[in-house]
Amino acid sequence: MKKVAIIVGSVRPNRRSKQVADWLRTQLLASDQVHFDVVDLAKGNLPMLDEPQLPFTGLYAHAKTRQWSKLIQSYDGFVFVFPQYNWGYPAVMKNAIDYLAKEWAGKPVSLVTFGGHGGSQAQIAMRMVVGGLKMKIMAVNLQISLSPNDSLAVADRRLHSYDGDAALLRAEFERQLK
Repeated sequence: MKKVAIIVGSVRPNRRSKQVADWLRTQLLASDQVHFDVVDLAKGNLPMLDEPQLPFTGLYAHAKTRQWSKLIQSYDGFVFVFPQYNWGYPAVMKNAIDYLAKEWAGKPVSLVTFGGHGGSQAQIAMRMVVGGLKMKIMAVNLQISLSPNDSLAVADRRLHSYDGDAALLRAEFERQLK
């Protein structure tokens, strides 16, 4: 069975990223062809990039980087779930991506952004990054409108209004990873 990592791209206290990733995983679990895991950057050990060699060499000096590389290599595709911060993506997300290079190449990726207006600017900025890494951007990329003032219950109801979009994403991964 193919495996896809849903990467939680924010570590901010009181973040919505984990809630969005957990909702998405629940929707995607209906697949009998693809297994989806949540990978939470808040549980990782990736300080600001501290490898002496450029990532494309694959010569990693630190055990944490080799572990991150092995984890990322174990997946066939990715969903990056992240909020829009100041018209861009969170630094922790970019840092985690920057640790590696070849491990991302050729793998399908979907961008699931959220914010008061869906996170469209963050998605535009991240498209340049994943394109530069030679990842295959999927046709289905969700932009979820969530207010930072929403209670957990209100946010949950808003997320469920995107259940149909999540089903389209599941079908797209099943098609891409045949």
